[in-house]
Amino acid sequence: MNKKLVLAFSGGLDTSFCVKYLKEEKGFEVYTAIANTGGFSDAELKAIEARAYKLGAVKHVTLDVTNEYYEKCIRYMVFGNVLRNNTYPISVSSERAFQAIATINYAKEIGAGYIAHGSTGAGNDQIRFDLTFQVLAPEIEIITPTRDLMLSRQQEIDYLKKFGYEADFTKMDYSVNQGLWGTSVGGKETLKSGTNLPGHAYPSQLKATDEKVIELGFVTGELKTIDGKSFENGPKTIQALDEIASKYAIGRDTHVGDTIIGIKGRVGFEAAAPLIIIKAHHLLEKHTLTKWQSYWKEQLGNWYGMFLHEAMYQEPVMRNIETFLESTQENVTGKVIVKLKPYHFELVGIESEHDLMNSAFGEYGETVKAWTADDVKGFTKILSNSLKIYNAVNKKM
Repeated sequence: MNKKLVLAFSGGLDTSFCVKYLKEEKGFEVYTAIANTGGFSDAELKAIEARAYKLGAVKHVTLDVTNEYYEKCIRYMVFGNVLRNNTYPISVSSERAFQAIATINYAKEIGAGYIAHGSTGAGNDQIRFDLTFQVLAPEIEIITPTRDLMLSRQQEIDYLKKFGYEADFTKMDYSVNQGLWGTSVGGKETLKSGTNLPGHAYPSQLKATDEKVIELGFVTGELKTIDGKSFENGPKTIQALDEIASKYAIGRDTHVGDTIIGIKGRVGFEAAAPLIIIKAHHLLEKHTLTKWQSYWKEQLGNWYGMFLHEAMYQEPVMRNIETFLESTQENVTGKVIVKLKPYHFELVGIESEHDLMNSAFGEYGETVKAWTADDVKGFTKILSNSLKIYNAVNKKM
């Protein structure tokens, strides 16, 4: 009988419990895999690997999908100016689809008969992992001990101690999940509607107080340079901007929204680089896209973010939306000037050869160069026809 099982392993309490439980109680050969989408340092990955082997994993692997996550997801979130409920850049949650894809591909590669994750029954991640696993490998059975057993945190700790595993799983006041596209922060304040996270709960504290002006260079919708300096790839560019902006404690907010399972949820987050990139990109688009390009991008960008948040990355329409979003970026090239200040930033302006605010045609509220007063009179008369007809027919009403 195939008892080979792959566990999506983060090194936290729930997945640590899963390793021991699945090995000792269920007799599985547990292979642990962590899919890195840019949220872990080399030191953290080494510590997670050591923990997996100490818990009894047959083999542990790190699956680096950072570039894939950027190329197949982050780019399109920027193109679509995606902010969930006009607030949240779908930070850590957008990574889950790629972590799930990498994990299930590894399970198929080694011929595993089972795959497991440590999500509880209270959040969105259980859906994201389950759905991806079911779609990509329906023949592999999904095992979810944390969700099924409904154990308390202390019960999990006590179970691990039975086997001599004494790692410090002291519950912190705040749960922090750091990712390439932002960091989520949960705590007692986010469980209620009337309280907010204190400043010390955020991982990036204010270190810079002097205003700083930076220049972001976009090429066909992608951030390519910071103050004229280019970087190895998209993820490196994001990390470089975050290193600059996080010193100003920029990008803090609280997201309130509907979960996949139907309840309302709140989570704090900080996303200095993502928010600056999206807002700067959006400003550049205001200057370089037509009215109707902007309108339809807004509609489809909103749908793209919703589908991504709700575990529907595998839906074919996502590829259709991506094609549309990318096609709109042909002229979204130029520089955006951004002023960084403590806790916030200001968009100063843009420079682009594709700027449609071209003075050759006129200057809004000042001068006209491409039409006459009679042109406007005739245009307004025709434009008002439908309103005149409606009011004439219905004037007695």
